[in-house]
Amino acid sequence: MTRLFALLGLVLITACTNANDLDEAPAYLGNFHLGHNVVVAPNLTKGPASREASKEEWIEAMTTAMSDRFGRYDGGKLYHIGVSVEGYVLAIPGVPIVASPKSALILNVTAWDDAAGKKLNTKPHTVTVVESISGNTFLGSGLTQSKERQMLNLSRNAAKQIQNWLQNQNNDKGWFEDDGKPAKGKSRPAPVAPAEADAAAAQEVPGAETSDGKSLAAAE
Repeated sequence: MTRLFALLGLVLITACTNANDLDEAPAYLGNFHLGHNVVVAPNLTKGPASREASKEEWIEAMTTAMSDRFGRYDGGKLYHIGVSVEGYVLAIPGVPIVASPKSALILNVTAWDDAAGKKLNTKPHTVTVVESISGNTFLGSGLTQSKERQMLNLSRNAAKQIQNWLQNQNNDKGWFEDDGKPAKGKSRPAPVAPAEADAAAAQEVPGAETSDGKSLAAAE
């Protein structure tokens, strides 16, 4: 894969988004709720000077990373995400400073609107991931990490980049908004304290209606 091989020349100057935010509130994605989480790897290509990883291993790693990140959303509309893992490099041990091996991952992403029964992006969106720079990977993860740890980090970074892309699309095009309008500037509503929720419910009861159109007060 030409793109994958060209990527190897950029990894030393490319930064990656920090994906260690799963314990924080998820970024705003409107009414998003994850439906099908589909990961495939029909065209998987291993880059040069890479450890070996099977299609099944990549599918499991990406499926878990996507579920961990997007399973936190509890919106009222279903959206499906399809991921195709295209190519990877899992750095092998090398000579520090001189050969400094790095890991990378390339995948294609498609989002689907379940209610509309159509793709949100007709052309797959390509995501390019490079390992995060840290104390353990400054000289290259091939020197300090196992294959499994490299795959975990790359998969988590990929899921975070997919979230960033979906958030940008929602901000610009309103993909996950009920009114279909750009969501730029919107944020997740603040949680309502139990006492406030009870008070609000009590105020709404007199004006509420049953399924036959009668008010709850009349029904009582």
